[in-house]
Amino acid sequence: MQQAAKSLAVISTVFAGAIFGFFYAWVCSTMWGLDTLDPRTAIAAMNAMNGSVRNAVFAPAFFGTPVVLALAALALKLAGKGSASLWFGVAAAVSLVFGTLLTMAVNVPMNEALALVDIPDDRAAAQVIWEDYSPKWQFWNQARTIASGVALLLACIGLTKIGKPA
Repeated sequence: MQQAAKSLAVISTVFAGAIFGFFYAWVCSTMWGLDTLDPRTAIAAMNAMNGSVRNAVFAPAFFGTPVVLALAALALKLAGKGSASLWFGVAAAVSLVFGTLLTMAVNVPMNEALALVDIPDDRAAAQVIWEDYSPKWQFWNQARTIASGVALLLACIGLTKIGKPA
């Protein structure tokens, strides 16, 4: 049981790192790059990326991270590693609320609304659409990135507690 709990803790930390890295890449490259483009191209590119992210590679990290963190917390608790369990449990809660649920409540609806927009031929009209979308989307992406980083940090702290008595 103890080895399975340790393995699950490591796997869940990798999941937390994967989703943090995904959100972080949007912060420090993707959105900044889109902001330099003709807004008509930026809107089309964002819609294409939002459409392509719904896939079997992304889904486990996005939906699975809070689940595997919570499973790690439970397994660690059952293995008598209460301190480590607590850190993983808090990581799971942060990941769920400020990663998954925030994304579903804010970023996804914004993406869906952008996908319904007819991209205007006029650059200035497209600029208005993009300027209404990009800063707000980036703000909320930064929030979920920070939260995902916190969840990853909490899981890493939890890993350091595994070898210690409950």
